[in-house]
Amino acid sequence: MIRIMLKSKIHRVRVTDSNIDYEGSISVDEELMQIADIRKYEKVNVWNVSNGHRFETYALPAERGSGSIVVNGAAARLANIGDIVIIASFTIVDDEKQFQPAIVYVDEHNKCRQ
Repeated sequence: MIRIMLKSKIHRVRVTDSNIDYEGSISVDEELMQIADIRKYEKVNVWNVSNGHRFETYALPAERGSGSIVVNGAAARLANIGDIVIIASFTIVDDEKQFQPAIVYVDEHNKCRQ
């Protein structure tokens, strides 16, 4: 049997900008993407803690170390600057495989606390 499992999560980051005129996606500080093992163009779920909106998109790297979290395209209507969001990715694993997700906690400037 296979299961869909949480692969990684960037927990409670703040949205730093939004760009409705962009094609789509969420731009994430490249350092956070690397720590969370999220690749460029990887599908992610975004859960807005501030307003309850949830959406799917793909991740693009923002400047490394910048703390940038930019919601782009139509999803920019679902998150405002300053909103707290959770960015999650999933994977398919064999039921027998031991699996541990990467959970990334950040400070108030979107810098990794680990």
